[in-house]
Amino acid sequence: MTKLKLTTVGTSTGVVIPKEMLTRMNVAKGDTLYAIEGPDGSYRLTPYDPMFERKMQAADDIMRRYRNTLHVLAQ
Repeated sequence: MTKLKLTTVGTSTGVVIPKEMLTRMNVAKGDTLYAIEGPDGSYRLTPYDPMFERKMQAADDIMRRYRNTLHVLAQ
């Protein structure tokens, strides 16, 4: 477990994430992280965007269903 300390950033409150954690999450300065609330009130910090995943699954479904039509349109 890693302790993160809250700090003042301008008029807001921020947290400093250690370099080792950023490396393990494969993120760098300027990247976006998502805080996903769990059913027990906990939060999960992740670079994974669950809304984007749902949209990609929908797009994949459409491409599978209309494969032949999309192939003809691409020509």
